Amino acid sequence: MRWTGVMPAMTTCFDEDLQVDHGFMRQHADMLVNSGCTGLVMLGSLGEGATLDAQEKNSILRNMVETAGGRVPIVAAVSALTTAEAIRLAQNAEEAGCAGLMVLPPYIYKGDWRETKTYIGSVLRSTQLSAMLYNNPVAYGTDFLPEHIAELADENENLHAVKESSTDVRRVSAIRALTGDRLSIFVGVDDAIVEGIAAGASGWIAGLVNAFPVESVALFDFATQGQRREAFDLYRWFLPLLRMDTVPKFVQLIKFVQQEVGMGNMRVRPPRLELAGAEREHARAILRDALRTRPVLTGELQTERIS
Repeated sequence: MRWTGVMPAMTTCFDEDLQVDHGFMRQHADMLVNSGCTGLVMLGSLGEGATLDAQEKNSILRNMVETAGGRVPIVAAVSALTTAEAIRLAQNAEEAGCAGLMVLPPYIYKGDWRETKTYIGSVLRSTQLSAMLYNNPVAYGTDFLPEHIAELADENENLHAVKESSTDVRRVSAIRALTGDRLSIFVGVDDAIVEGIAAGASGWIAGLVNAFPVESVALFDFATQGQRREAFDLYRWFLPLLRMDTVPKFVQLIKFVQQEVGMGNMRVRPPRLELAGAEREHARAILRDALRTRPVLTGELQTERIS
């Protein structure tokens, strides 16, 4: 398992009956891999994992492992109400052929550090899979401070990465100061990727990549290769879209963008509802402007624009 590069937090596509559309997910995964993504993260927040039952999760993982065919690793997000359930999900992911786990804190109950550390450690030790810790205090209310992350890394040898979604890019430097090169640090919010890479991040768990994979991979490559002008020019164009990843309705917004560019549909499972009214028109206006000024990428960022 190599924790590096652009790994989409893949959306889960639903058909008209709100059942998982495995056929489209195969097409979508191929498109992402062929665009240069280095792994696929399934069943996370953007994948609406909380709305999927155990059988659906297992079917998605097996479908994606088969589709990837060893070209890239499949990473399973593990999120649960109880430790026992999280362990079952982790073990099911290993049996399905996944190469890695992305472990979230428990749903609902916000424990103290002793409880949370025990939970994470129990999940990590339940399989041989390489694992990433997901830190998103904004969404989940549990904050893994840099010293907590260092402690978990010291005590769990299969913890190899952290998805840092605190929105504070200083956390990247703080984690590196405590752990050195022990962990790969991924940026987990789309509109902090260039700053995160500058601070030492080596990967991106990305959202808008579901609709704009070529631009996402190019942005990551420009930033990691020190092509500052190219990175900033592309980032400036991309930011209005990337900011859709950082608001409560990020799932609806990203799926709406996917639909508008012909890479899926906007169906979501309740209690989420599809965008409507002014929200939908606002998102459409942002996307329309982005498409009007979309850069032409041919190895380097060109000044030429698509009309």
